[in-house]
Amino acid sequence: QVQLVESGGGSVQAGGSLRLSCAASGFTSTSFWMGWFRQAPGEEREGVAIIHTTGGATHYHYSVLGRFTISHDNVKNTVHLQMDSLKPEDTAVYYCAAARVILRPVLLRPRDYDHWGQGTQVTVSS
Repeated sequence: QVQLVESGGGSVQAGGSLRLSCAASGFTSTSFWMGWFRQAPGEEREGVAIIHTTGGATHYHYSVLGRFTISHDNVKNTVHLQMDSLKPEDTAVYYCAAARVILRPVLLRPRDYDHWGQGTQVTVSS
């Protein structure tokens, strides 16, 4: 049974930093996409950043380019999202997600992912 366990959310002032982590277990393969999505109140869930566990290919939402960095620890099978220069509009519940095969990962579509974490709140105050 696949499990994704998130940690690292919290509250920070604008300009600050947070680091999210997601530990994956239960996968029978070491090759899959993992990433982060977020959902603000009244908004649709949107992709933030994803990474492939072999090869390390990444894709980012344009709004976080240059501010967020996604990485994967192959030994611990954990994905991290380093979030710097945070803005109030980054406030949302952040979800970790994973999928084995995605035809067009650059689209960052939530419906392509079949495994989800429970979510962690990130709040950025101005």
